[in-house]
Amino acid sequence: MVQKQDLETDFDPNETPTGKYKAGKIRDENIANILQAAEEVFVQYGFKGTSIQAIADKANIAKANVHYYFKSKSNLYVAVLGNLMHLWNDFFDQVTEDDDPATVLDEFIRKKVALSYSHPRASKLFAMEIIQGAPHLKDYIRTDMRQWVRTKAKVIQSWIDQGRMAQHVDPVQLIFLIWSSTQHYADFEEQVLTIMNCAEYEQEMIDNISNFLSQMILTGCGLTPPQR
Repeated sequence: MVQKQDLETDFDPNETPTGKYKAGKIRDENIANILQAAEEVFVQYGFKGTSIQAIADKANIAKANVHYYFKSKSNLYVAVLGNLMHLWNDFFDQVTEDDDPATVLDEFIRKKVALSYSHPRASKLFAMEIIQGAPHLKDYIRTDMRQWVRTKAKVIQSWIDQGRMAQHVDPVQLIFLIWSSTQHYADFEEQVLTIMNCAEYEQEMIDNISNFLSQMILTGCGLTPPQR
């Protein structure tokens, strides 16, 4: 199992490149290439069925170059998942009790739907990890993620206490609802597209999904969705 400290020493999407700009740019491009290739291979073959060599072949680089950035397959796997979780939740990291709940939740929902369109493989990989009992993320979920949810739930509860949201709202369940409803469009992409008789997601479809989810969730919270 990957421990919490492995997450802390893994690739940090917020990390500022060191050294000369050119070297930093090349480093970032190499990491992005490896992470993208790893997403595809992990989703196709699972953690056990994936090798570093297969990821290197997919990324069209030498195996040694993958090991240069990631010390093990577990570190690379967690980096892929960690990068996704950062993308999912970084907007909500900056939320305060003084912010407008309707604006914040609307933006959060729309960003999550957009990421289901732009990063469907990583979302599927995360779903597979959780379904299997989170063997590589359990410690992280018990510590960092649990604390993140509690902190954001306190902000939502403050909005409720101020009378800015409906009293019946459960902050933690609301976070779960936003996660699950938006990630559905990535995790069950084939089902959604087949039923709707579409070959792929298009921007108009993404906008319609975002509008619908924002309207339903915010109205249920006693909020008026922002005009767009």
